[in-house]
Amino acid sequence: MSKSIITLIVIAGLVSSVAAAEPPSAEHGRQLFGSTALGTNGRSCSTCHAGGKGLEDVGGFDDAKLEMIINQCIQKPLKGQALATDSNELKSLVIYLRTLANLDSK
Repeated sequence: MSKSIITLIVIAGLVSSVAAAEPPSAEHGRQLFGSTALGTNGRSCSTCHAGGKGLEDVGGFDDAKLEMIINQCIQKPLKGQALATDSNELKSLVIYLRTLANLDSK
């Protein structure tokens, strides 16, 4: 293999590891909320909860309860795999749902 191909492989690996190490954020949660990638049936969280519909009470749940609810929705309505409780994806969804609760209270 030439040195330039090896260099490209190393750079690609570094870029992907930096992207994977991004901290949880509301923006990432918003993207996941609208993505069909969490499930297997072509639906997303926003299919049932467009604009945060039905999520008015999330502000009253602690993070553990909210994580459980999110994973139940991923597994049942979306037909997907539950997210790990320590994953940036799950934490990002929690952060995003909290922003929706804040909008409802204003």
